[in-house]
Amino acid sequence: MIGAGMGAMAAAARLAVAGHRVAVYERTETYGGAVRRFEREGFGFDTGPGLLTLPAVYRDLFIKTGKEPLEACVELVQVDPSSRHVFADGTEVALPNASRAGVVAALDEALGSGAGGRWGDFLVRAREAWDRTRRPLLEEPLWPNWSVLADREPYPAVPHKRLLRTRRAGTLGEVGAWELRDPRLVALLDGYALAYGLDRAGTPASAAVLPYMEHAFGTWYVRGGMRELARAVYERCLARRVEFRFGAEVAGVLEKDGRAAGLELADGTVEEADTVVGTGPWRLGELAHGRELYGAEQVEPGPEGMSPGRVVVCLALRGARKADAAHRTVVHAPDRQAEWDAFGLGEPPPRPTVRIDRPDDPALRPDDAHESMVLTATVPSQMLYNWTAPGAADAFADRMVAVAERAIPGLRERTLWREVRTPVHTLEETGAEGGGVPAPALAGAEGTFLRPSNSTRIPGLFTVGGWSHPGGGLPHAGMSGALAAGLIVDGPEFRGSQ
Repeated sequence: MIGAGMGAMAAAARLAVAGHRVAVYERTETYGGAVRRFEREGFGFDTGPGLLTLPAVYRDLFIKTGKEPLEACVELVQVDPSSRHVFADGTEVALPNASRAGVVAALDEALGSGAGGRWGDFLVRAREAWDRTRRPLLEEPLWPNWSVLADREPYPAVPHKRLLRTRRAGTLGEVGAWELRDPRLVALLDGYALAYGLDRAGTPASAAVLPYMEHAFGTWYVRGGMRELARAVYERCLARRVEFRFGAEVAGVLEKDGRAAGLELADGTVEEADTVVGTGPWRLGELAHGRELYGAEQVEPGPEGMSPGRVVVCLALRGARKADAAHRTVVHAPDRQAEWDAFGLGEPPPRPTVRIDRPDDPALRPDDAHESMVLTATVPSQMLYNWTAPGAADAFADRMVAVAERAIPGLRERTLWREVRTPVHTLEETGAEGGGVPAPALAGAEGTFLRPSNSTRIPGLFTVGGWSHPGGGLPHAGMSGALAAGLIVDGPEFRGSQ
Protein backbone atom coordinates (compact mmCIF):
# COMPACT_ATOMS: atom_id res chain seq x y z
CA MET A 1 0.00 0.00 0.00
CA ILE A 2 1.45 3.37 -1.04
CA GLY A 3 0.50 6.14 1.38
CA ALA A 4 -1.47 6.27 4.62
CA GLY A 5 -4.30 8.58 3.59
CA MET A 6 -7.87 7.94 4.66
CA GLY A 7 -8.77 5.96 1.54
CA ALA A 8 -5.67 3.81 1.81
CA MET A 9 -6.26 3.05 5.49
CA ALA A 10 -9.91 2.22 4.80
CA ALA A 11 -8.76 -0.27 2.15
CA ALA A 12 -5.99 -1.64 4.40
CA ALA A 13 -8.33 -2.44 7.28
CA ARG A 14 -10.80 -4.21 4.99
CA LEU A 15 -8.07 -6.21 3.26
CA ALA A 16 -6.56 -7.27 6.57
CA VAL A 17 -9.93 -8.57 7.76
CA ALA A 18 -10.21 -10.51 4.50
CA GLY A 19 -6.99 -12.34 5.36
CA HIS A 20 -4.38 -10.31 3.49
CA ARG A 21 -1.09 -9.31 5.07
CA VAL A 22 -1.00 -5.55 4.51
CA ALA A 23 2.01 -3.21 4.74
CA VAL A 24 1.59 0.55 4.29
CA TYR A 25 4.53 2.68 3.13
CA GLU A 26 4.10 6.36 3.96
CA ARG A 27 6.75 8.92 3.00
CA THR A 28 5.81 11.35 5.82
CA GLU A 29 5.99 10.61 9.51
CA THR A 30 2.28 10.23 10.17
CA TYR A 31 -1.03 8.96 8.81
CA GLY A 32 -4.21 10.65 7.62
CA GLY A 33 -3.20 12.40 4.40
CA ALA A 34 -4.88 15.81 4.41
CA VAL A 35 -6.66 15.12 7.72
CA ARG A 36 -4.08 16.85 9.87
CA ARG A 37 -3.92 18.89 13.05
CA PHE A 38 -1.68 21.82 13.86
CA GLU A 39 -0.91 22.31 17.56
CA ARG A 40 0.86 25.08 19.42
CA GLU A 41 0.71 26.48 22.96
CA GLY A 42 -2.39 24.54 23.91
CA PHE A 43 -4.30 25.43 20.73
CA GLY A 44 -5.34 22.81 18.18
CA PHE A 45 -6.58 23.30 14.64
CA ASP A 46 -7.99 20.97 11.98
CA THR A 47 -6.10 21.94 8.83
CA GLY A 48 -8.03 19.58 6.55
CA PRO A 49 -11.76 18.81 6.58
CA GLY A 50 -13.54 20.60 9.42
CA LEU A 51 -16.80 18.63 9.25
CA LEU A 52 -18.04 15.24 8.09
CA THR A 53 -21.02 14.37 5.89
CA LEU A 54 -22.21 10.81 5.29
CA PRO A 55 -20.82 9.32 8.52
CA ALA A 56 -22.46 6.06 7.41
CA VAL A 57 -19.38 5.44 5.25
CA TYR A 58 -17.15 5.20 8.31
CA ARG A 59 -19.79 3.43 10.39
CA ASP A 60 -19.80 0.73 7.71
CA LEU A 61 -16.00 0.55 7.78
CA PHE A 62 -15.96 -0.06 11.53
CA ILE A 63 -18.80 -2.58 11.40
CA LYS A 64 -17.03 -4.56 8.67
CA THR A 65 -13.59 -4.51 10.35
CA GLY A 66 -14.24 -5.21 14.05
CA LYS A 67 -16.60 -5.51 16.96
CA GLU A 68 -16.32 -1.90 18.12
CA PRO A 69 -18.61 0.46 16.18
CA LEU A 70 -17.44 3.91 15.13
CA GLU A 71 -19.23 5.62 18.02
CA ALA A 72 -17.25 3.49 20.50
CA CYS A 73 -14.02 4.90 19.06
CA VAL A 74 -14.92 8.56 18.46
CA GLU A 75 -17.67 10.90 19.61
CA LEU A 76 -19.75 12.16 16.70
CA VAL A 77 -21.64 15.42 17.24
CA GLN A 78 -24.31 16.69 14.87
CA VAL A 79 -23.67 20.44 14.68
CA ASP A 80 -26.61 22.84 14.76
CA PRO A 81 -26.96 25.05 12.85
CA SER A 82 -25.36 23.18 10.01
CA SER A 83 -23.92 26.47 8.76
CA ARG A 84 -24.39 30.21 8.99
CA HIS A 85 -24.14 32.31 5.84
CA VAL A 86 -23.26 35.97 5.44
CA PHE A 87 -24.07 37.26 1.96
CA ALA A 88 -22.66 40.18 0.00
CA ASP A 89 -25.56 42.48 0.91
CA GLY A 90 -25.15 41.78 4.63
CA THR A 91 -28.09 39.38 4.86
CA GLU A 92 -27.46 36.47 7.23
CA VAL A 93 -29.12 33.09 7.64
CA ALA A 94 -28.44 30.07 9.85
CA LEU A 95 -29.47 26.76 8.30
CA PRO A 96 -30.72 24.02 10.64
CA ASN A 97 -29.01 20.64 10.39
CA ALA A 98 -30.68 17.88 8.38
CA SER A 99 -34.07 19.56 8.29
CA ARG A 100 -35.50 20.52 4.91
CA ALA A 101 -38.54 22.15 6.51
CA GLY A 102 -36.31 24.06 8.93
CA VAL A 103 -34.05 25.27 6.11
CA VAL A 104 -37.04 26.40 4.05
CA ALA A 105 -38.44 28.36 7.00
CA ALA A 106 -35.06 29.93 7.81
CA LEU A 107 -34.53 31.06 4.20
CA ASP A 108 -38.04 32.48 3.96
CA GLU A 109 -37.51 34.50 7.12
CA ALA A 110 -34.06 35.78 6.15
CA LEU A 111 -34.40 36.27 2.39
CA GLY A 112 -38.10 36.84 1.95
CA SER A 113 -41.18 34.77 1.25
CA GLY A 114 -40.68 32.28 -1.55
CA ALA A 115 -36.92 31.96 -1.24
CA GLY A 116 -37.18 28.93 1.03
CA GLY A 117 -39.69 27.28 -1.27
CA ARG A 118 -37.39 27.64 -4.29
CA TRP A 119 -34.49 26.14 -2.34
CA GLY A 120 -36.70 23.37 -1.00
CA ASP A 121 -37.94 22.51 -4.50
CA PHE A 122 -34.34 22.49 -5.69
CA LEU A 123 -33.45 19.98 -2.95
CA VAL A 124 -36.27 17.72 -4.09
CA ARG A 125 -34.81 17.70 -7.60
CA ALA A 126 -31.32 17.22 -6.16
CA ARG A 127 -32.58 14.16 -4.34
CA GLU A 128 -33.67 12.68 -7.67
CA ALA A 129 -30.16 13.27 -9.05
CA TRP A 130 -28.77 11.59 -5.92
CA ASP A 131 -31.05 8.59 -6.28
CA ARG A 132 -30.10 8.21 -9.95
CA THR A 133 -26.35 8.34 -9.38
CA ARG A 134 -25.68 7.18 -5.82
CA ARG A 135 -25.00 3.54 -6.57
CA PRO A 136 -23.18 3.68 -9.93
CA LEU A 137 -21.22 6.79 -8.96
CA LEU A 138 -20.35 6.06 -5.32
CA GLU A 139 -21.00 2.44 -4.37
CA GLU A 140 -19.90 0.51 -7.44
CA PRO A 141 -16.58 0.31 -9.28
CA LEU A 142 -16.34 2.49 -12.37
CA TRP A 143 -17.33 -0.05 -15.00
CA PRO A 144 -16.14 -0.01 -18.64
CA ASN A 145 -19.58 1.34 -19.62
CA TRP A 146 -18.95 4.45 -17.53
CA SER A 147 -20.23 6.57 -20.44
CA VAL A 148 -23.72 5.91 -19.05
CA LEU A 149 -22.77 8.27 -16.22
CA ALA A 150 -21.14 10.71 -18.61
CA ASP A 151 -23.75 11.09 -21.33
CA ARG A 152 -26.86 11.60 -19.24
CA GLU A 153 -27.43 14.58 -16.95
CA PRO A 154 -29.22 13.12 -13.90
CA TYR A 155 -30.49 16.41 -12.51
CA PRO A 156 -34.17 16.90 -13.52
CA ALA A 157 -33.96 20.56 -14.42
CA VAL A 158 -37.07 22.69 -14.71
CA PRO A 159 -37.90 23.72 -18.32
CA HIS A 160 -36.84 27.32 -18.86
CA LYS A 161 -38.24 29.39 -21.69
CA ARG A 162 -35.71 31.80 -23.14
CA LEU A 163 -36.63 33.84 -26.19
CA LEU A 164 -38.40 31.29 -28.40
CA ARG A 165 -36.62 28.24 -27.04
CA THR A 166 -37.26 26.03 -24.04
CA ARG A 167 -34.11 24.86 -22.31
CA ARG A 168 -33.13 22.93 -19.23
CA ALA A 169 -30.24 23.81 -16.98
CA GLY A 170 -27.13 21.82 -17.80
CA THR A 171 -24.69 23.55 -15.47
CA LEU A 172 -24.80 24.59 -11.85
CA GLY A 173 -24.69 28.22 -12.96
CA GLU A 174 -27.84 27.76 -15.03
CA VAL A 175 -29.59 26.00 -12.13
CA GLY A 176 -28.90 29.03 -9.98
CA ALA A 177 -29.87 31.63 -12.57
CA TRP A 178 -33.02 29.92 -13.87
CA GLU A 179 -34.36 28.02 -10.86
CA LEU A 180 -33.15 29.84 -7.73
CA ARG A 181 -32.96 33.38 -9.17
CA ASP A 182 -32.24 35.16 -5.87
CA PRO A 183 -28.51 36.10 -5.92
CA ARG A 184 -28.18 34.99 -2.30
CA LEU A 185 -29.57 31.54 -3.07
CA VAL A 186 -27.22 31.41 -6.04
CA ALA A 187 -24.31 32.27 -3.74
CA LEU A 188 -25.44 29.55 -1.34
CA LEU A 189 -25.40 26.99 -4.15
CA ASP A 190 -22.10 28.26 -5.55
CA GLY A 191 -20.47 27.86 -2.16
CA TYR A 192 -20.83 24.09 -2.20
CA ALA A 193 -19.04 23.90 -5.54
CA LEU A 194 -16.43 26.50 -4.65
CA ALA A 195 -15.36 24.48 -1.60
CA TYR A 196 -13.94 21.97 -4.11
CA GLY A 197 -12.75 24.55 -6.61
CA LEU A 198 -15.60 23.91 -9.05
CA ASP A 199 -16.65 26.81 -11.28
CA ARG A 200 -20.43 27.03 -11.56
CA ALA A 201 -20.18 27.99 -15.25
CA GLY A 202 -18.65 24.65 -16.24
CA THR A 203 -19.80 22.36 -13.44
CA PRO A 204 -22.66 20.02 -14.39
CA ALA A 205 -26.06 20.43 -12.78
CA SER A 206 -25.48 17.04 -11.12
CA ALA A 207 -23.34 18.90 -8.56
CA ALA A 208 -26.71 19.58 -6.91
CA VAL A 209 -25.97 16.39 -4.97
CA LEU A 210 -23.33 18.27 -2.93
CA PRO A 211 -25.77 20.45 -0.95
CA TYR A 212 -28.26 17.58 -0.93
CA MET A 213 -25.82 15.33 0.95
CA GLU A 214 -25.44 17.92 3.69
CA HIS A 215 -29.15 18.62 4.05
CA ALA A 216 -30.23 14.96 3.87
CA PHE A 217 -27.59 13.25 6.01
CA GLY A 218 -26.51 16.05 8.30
CA THR A 219 -23.22 17.68 9.15
CA TRP A 220 -21.11 16.10 11.86
CA TYR A 221 -18.09 16.99 13.95
CA VAL A 222 -15.74 14.58 15.69
CA ARG A 223 -15.12 15.61 19.29
CA GLY A 224 -11.45 16.39 19.81
CA GLY A 225 -11.09 17.48 16.18
CA MET A 226 -11.46 15.71 12.85
CA ARG A 227 -7.98 14.30 13.28
CA GLU A 228 -9.58 11.94 15.83
CA LEU A 229 -11.34 10.17 12.97
CA ALA A 230 -8.00 9.55 11.27
CA ARG A 231 -6.60 8.28 14.58
CA ALA A 232 -9.52 5.87 14.99
CA VAL A 233 -9.10 4.46 11.47
CA TYR A 234 -5.34 4.12 12.02
CA GLU A 235 -5.88 2.28 15.31
CA ARG A 236 -8.41 -0.01 13.67
CA CYS A 237 -5.75 -0.86 11.09
CA LEU A 238 -3.25 -1.62 13.85
CA ALA A 239 -5.81 -3.81 15.61
CA ARG A 240 -6.17 -5.77 12.36
CA ARG A 241 -2.35 -6.10 12.24
CA VAL A 242 -1.73 -3.76 9.33
CA GLU A 243 1.97 -2.79 9.30
CA PHE A 244 2.91 0.88 8.89
CA ARG A 245 6.32 2.07 7.80
CA PHE A 246 6.65 5.83 8.06
CA GLY A 247 9.40 7.84 6.41
CA ALA A 248 9.40 5.25 3.62
CA GLU A 249 9.17 6.91 0.23
CA VAL A 250 8.20 4.70 -2.70
CA ALA A 251 10.36 5.22 -5.80
CA GLY A 252 8.77 2.70 -8.14
CA VAL A 253 6.34 -0.16 -8.68
CA LEU A 254 7.96 -3.48 -9.52
CA GLU A 255 6.58 -5.67 -12.29
CA LYS A 256 7.08 -9.34 -12.95
CA ASP A 257 5.49 -11.32 -15.77
CA GLY A 258 3.33 -8.33 -16.67
CA ARG A 259 1.78 -7.75 -13.24
CA ALA A 260 2.57 -5.63 -10.20
CA ALA A 261 4.96 -7.51 -7.95
CA GLY A 262 6.09 -5.09 -5.25
CA LEU A 263 7.69 -1.76 -4.48
CA GLU A 264 11.09 -0.17 -4.72
CA LEU A 265 11.76 2.34 -1.96
CA ALA A 266 13.85 5.48 -2.28
CA ASP A 267 16.57 3.94 -0.11
CA GLY A 268 16.95 1.07 -2.58
CA THR A 269 15.01 -1.46 -0.54
CA VAL A 270 12.79 -3.82 -2.52
CA GLU A 271 9.53 -5.10 -1.03
CA GLU A 272 7.78 -7.91 -2.87
CA ALA A 273 3.97 -8.14 -2.92
CA ASP A 274 1.18 -9.95 -4.72
CA THR A 275 -0.88 -6.77 -5.00
CA VAL A 276 0.01 -3.06 -4.93
CA VAL A 277 -2.51 -0.39 -3.97
CA GLY A 278 -1.27 2.98 -5.08
CA THR A 279 -1.77 6.65 -4.60
CA GLY A 280 -3.29 9.08 -7.12
CA PRO A 281 -3.27 7.68 -10.68
CA TRP A 282 -1.33 10.66 -12.05
CA ARG A 283 1.61 9.96 -9.70
CA LEU A 284 1.16 6.21 -9.86
CA GLY A 285 1.80 6.29 -13.59
CA GLU A 286 5.23 7.77 -12.92
CA LEU A 287 5.95 5.13 -10.26
CA ALA A 288 4.96 2.47 -12.80
CA HIS A 289 7.79 3.78 -15.02
CA GLY A 290 5.49 5.50 -17.47
CA ARG A 291 3.31 2.47 -18.19
CA GLU A 292 -0.20 3.38 -19.33
CA LEU A 293 -2.60 2.62 -16.49
CA TYR A 294 -5.76 3.27 -18.50
CA GLY A 295 -6.78 2.73 -22.08
CA ALA A 296 -8.23 5.28 -24.47
CA GLU A 297 -11.73 4.01 -23.70
CA GLN A 298 -11.29 4.65 -19.96
CA VAL A 299 -11.35 7.75 -17.79
CA GLU A 300 -7.77 9.01 -17.71
CA PRO A 301 -6.15 10.90 -14.83
CA GLY A 302 -5.69 14.63 -15.20
CA PRO A 303 -2.80 16.65 -13.75
CA GLU A 304 -3.41 17.13 -10.05
CA GLY A 305 -1.77 20.52 -9.96
CA MET A 306 -4.48 22.06 -12.15
CA SER A 307 -7.03 21.49 -9.38
CA PRO A 308 -7.38 24.40 -6.96
CA GLY A 309 -5.91 24.18 -3.48
CA ARG A 310 -6.65 25.79 -0.14
CA VAL A 311 -5.20 28.39 2.14
CA VAL A 312 -5.89 27.70 5.81
CA VAL A 313 -5.36 30.34 8.49
CA CYS A 314 -5.21 29.06 12.08
CA LEU A 315 -6.08 31.82 14.55
CA ALA A 316 -5.20 31.62 18.24
CA LEU A 317 -7.61 34.06 19.87
CA ARG A 318 -7.87 35.68 23.27
CA GLY A 319 -11.39 35.81 24.63
CA ALA A 320 -14.01 33.12 25.06
CA ARG A 321 -16.02 31.66 22.22
CA LYS A 322 -19.59 32.93 22.26
CA ALA A 323 -21.97 30.23 23.45
CA ASP A 324 -24.35 30.73 20.52
CA ALA A 325 -21.65 30.86 17.83
CA ALA A 326 -22.17 28.65 14.79
CA HIS A 327 -19.59 25.94 14.23
CA ARG A 328 -19.29 26.93 10.56
CA THR A 329 -19.87 30.32 8.99
CA VAL A 330 -19.49 31.02 5.28
CA VAL A 331 -18.81 34.62 4.29
CA HIS A 332 -19.64 34.89 0.60
CA ALA A 333 -17.57 36.99 -1.77
CA PRO A 334 -19.15 40.32 -2.76
CA ASP A 335 -18.40 39.61 -6.42
CA ARG A 336 -18.43 35.92 -7.31
CA GLN A 337 -17.54 36.59 -10.92
CA ALA A 338 -14.44 38.54 -9.89
CA GLU A 339 -13.51 35.63 -7.65
CA TRP A 340 -13.59 33.23 -10.59
CA ASP A 341 -11.95 35.66 -12.98
CA ALA A 342 -8.96 35.69 -10.62
CA PHE A 343 -8.81 31.89 -10.79
CA GLY A 344 -8.75 32.13 -14.56
CA LEU A 345 -5.66 34.32 -14.29
CA GLY A 346 -4.01 31.92 -11.83
CA GLU A 347 -4.24 34.44 -8.99
CA PRO A 348 -5.85 34.29 -5.56
CA PRO A 349 -9.13 36.24 -5.50
CA PRO A 350 -8.96 39.81 -4.14
CA ARG A 351 -11.99 39.24 -1.87
CA PRO A 352 -12.48 35.50 -1.45
CA THR A 353 -15.30 33.44 -0.05
CA VAL A 354 -14.11 32.38 3.41
CA ARG A 355 -15.28 29.42 5.48
CA ILE A 356 -14.90 29.89 9.24
CA ASP A 357 -14.77 26.91 11.61
CA ARG A 358 -14.96 27.65 15.33
CA PRO A 359 -15.67 24.35 17.12
CA ASP A 360 -16.94 24.38 20.68
CA ASP A 361 -14.30 21.90 21.80
CA PRO A 362 -12.18 22.31 24.97
CA ALA A 363 -9.61 19.90 23.48
CA LEU A 364 -8.64 22.56 20.91
CA ARG A 365 -8.02 25.52 23.25
CA PRO A 366 -5.82 26.03 26.31
CA ASP A 367 -8.76 27.18 28.46
CA ASP A 368 -12.19 28.76 28.20
CA ALA A 369 -10.69 32.24 28.05
CA HIS A 370 -9.34 31.50 24.56
CA GLU A 371 -10.63 30.24 21.24
CA SER A 372 -9.17 28.40 18.26
CA MET A 373 -10.54 29.30 14.84
CA VAL A 374 -9.79 28.11 11.30
CA LEU A 375 -10.34 30.16 8.14
CA THR A 376 -10.31 28.38 4.77
CA ALA A 377 -10.38 29.75 1.22
CA THR A 378 -10.13 28.03 -2.17
CA VAL A 379 -7.16 29.26 -4.19
CA PRO A 380 -5.02 28.36 -7.23
CA SER A 381 -2.52 25.59 -6.61
CA GLN A 382 1.22 26.07 -6.31
CA MET A 383 1.58 25.13 -9.98
CA LEU A 384 -0.46 28.19 -10.97
CA TYR A 385 0.57 30.69 -8.29
CA ASN A 386 3.81 30.99 -6.34
CA TRP A 387 2.77 30.70 -2.71
CA THR A 388 6.40 30.68 -1.61
CA ALA A 389 7.00 34.22 -2.94
CA PRO A 390 7.90 36.65 -0.12
CA GLY A 391 4.77 37.95 1.55
CA ALA A 392 2.33 36.11 -0.75
CA ALA A 393 0.82 33.85 1.91
CA ASP A 394 0.59 36.54 4.59
CA ALA A 395 -0.96 39.09 2.22
CA PHE A 396 -3.71 36.67 1.27
CA ALA A 397 -4.22 35.67 4.92
CA ASP A 398 -4.75 39.37 5.71
CA ARG A 399 -7.50 39.46 3.08
CA MET A 400 -9.12 36.36 4.56
CA VAL A 401 -9.15 37.84 8.06
CA ALA A 402 -10.66 41.07 6.72
CA VAL A 403 -13.43 39.05 5.04
CA ALA A 404 -14.02 36.99 8.18
CA GLU A 405 -14.45 40.17 10.22
CA ARG A 406 -17.65 40.84 8.29
CA ALA A 407 -19.11 37.94 10.27
CA ILE A 408 -17.01 38.12 13.44
CA PRO A 409 -15.85 41.69 14.17
CA GLY A 410 -12.64 42.31 16.07
CA LEU A 411 -10.68 39.24 14.98
CA ARG A 412 -7.44 41.15 14.48
CA GLU A 413 -7.58 42.65 17.96
CA ARG A 414 -8.21 39.23 19.49
CA THR A 415 -5.43 37.43 17.60
CA LEU A 416 -2.48 36.24 19.72
CA TRP A 417 -0.80 34.61 16.74
CA ARG A 418 -1.68 32.84 13.51
CA GLU A 419 -0.35 30.04 11.34
CA VAL A 420 -0.83 30.30 7.57
CA ARG A 421 -0.89 27.12 5.51
CA THR A 422 -0.94 27.12 1.71
CA PRO A 423 -1.04 24.52 -1.09
CA VAL A 424 2.69 24.04 -0.44
CA HIS A 425 1.80 22.43 2.90
CA THR A 426 -0.79 20.24 1.16
CA LEU A 427 1.89 19.15 -1.31
CA GLU A 428 4.25 18.25 1.54
CA GLU A 429 1.59 16.33 3.47
CA THR A 430 -0.22 14.51 0.66
CA GLY A 431 2.17 14.51 -2.29
CA ALA A 432 -0.53 15.94 -4.58
CA GLU A 433 1.10 17.94 -7.36
CA GLY A 434 0.90 21.65 -6.62
CA GLY A 435 -1.06 20.95 -3.46
CA GLY A 436 -4.29 20.52 -5.39
CA VAL A 437 -7.40 19.20 -3.65
CA PRO A 438 -9.58 16.66 -5.51
CA ALA A 439 -13.29 17.27 -6.02
CA PRO A 440 -15.93 14.52 -5.76
CA ALA A 441 -16.77 12.70 -8.96
CA LEU A 442 -19.86 14.04 -10.74
CA ALA A 443 -22.07 12.57 -13.44
CA GLY A 444 -22.76 14.25 -16.77
CA ALA A 445 -20.52 16.68 -18.70
CA GLU A 446 -19.25 13.86 -20.95
CA GLY A 447 -17.29 12.34 -18.07
CA THR A 448 -15.11 15.38 -17.45
CA PHE A 449 -15.79 15.21 -13.72
CA LEU A 450 -15.34 11.45 -13.28
CA ARG A 451 -12.21 9.96 -11.72
CA PRO A 452 -10.17 7.02 -13.04
CA SER A 453 -11.24 3.55 -11.95
CA ASN A 454 -9.67 1.83 -8.94
CA SER A 455 -8.38 -1.00 -11.12
CA THR A 456 -5.75 -0.44 -13.80
CA ARG A 457 -4.54 -2.18 -16.96
CA ILE A 458 -1.65 -3.64 -14.98
CA PRO A 459 -2.87 -6.77 -13.16
CA GLY A 460 -2.39 -6.50 -9.41
CA LEU A 461 -2.14 -2.69 -9.43
CA PHE A 462 -5.00 -0.65 -7.93
CA THR A 463 -5.56 2.96 -6.94
CA VAL A 464 -7.32 4.48 -3.96
CA GLY A 465 -8.01 7.94 -2.57
CA GLY A 466 -9.51 11.21 -3.73
CA TRP A 467 -7.82 11.28 -7.13
CA SER A 468 -9.41 7.93 -7.97
CA HIS A 469 -13.04 6.87 -8.30
CA PRO A 470 -15.29 8.16 -6.69
CA GLY A 471 -13.28 11.34 -6.10
CA GLY A 472 -12.38 13.69 -3.28
CA GLY A 473 -13.92 14.42 0.09
CA LEU A 474 -13.76 12.55 3.38
CA PRO A 475 -16.75 10.25 2.76
CA HIS A 476 -15.61 9.58 -0.81
CA ALA A 477 -12.18 8.52 0.48
CA GLY A 478 -13.84 5.88 2.63
CA MET A 479 -15.89 4.69 -0.34
CA SER A 480 -12.75 4.50 -2.46
CA GLY A 481 -11.15 2.23 0.12
CA ALA A 482 -14.18 -0.06 0.12
CA LEU A 483 -14.19 -0.29 -3.68
CA ALA A 484 -10.47 -0.99 -4.01
CA ALA A 485 -10.62 -3.66 -1.31
CA GLY A 486 -13.67 -5.26 -2.92
CA LEU A 487 -11.96 -5.48 -6.31
CA ILE A 488 -8.90 -7.11 -4.74
CA VAL A 489 -10.83 -9.62 -2.61
CA ASP A 490 -13.63 -10.53 -5.03
CA GLY A 491 -11.96 -9.78 -8.34
CA PRO A 492 -13.56 -8.28 -11.46
CA GLU A 493 -16.95 -9.76 -10.49
CA PHE A 494 -17.17 -7.41 -7.49
CA ARG A 495 -20.34 -5.34 -7.85
CA GLY A 496 -20.06 -2.93 -4.96
CA SER A 497 -21.19 -2.73 -1.38
CA GLN A 498 -24.59 -4.11 -0.43
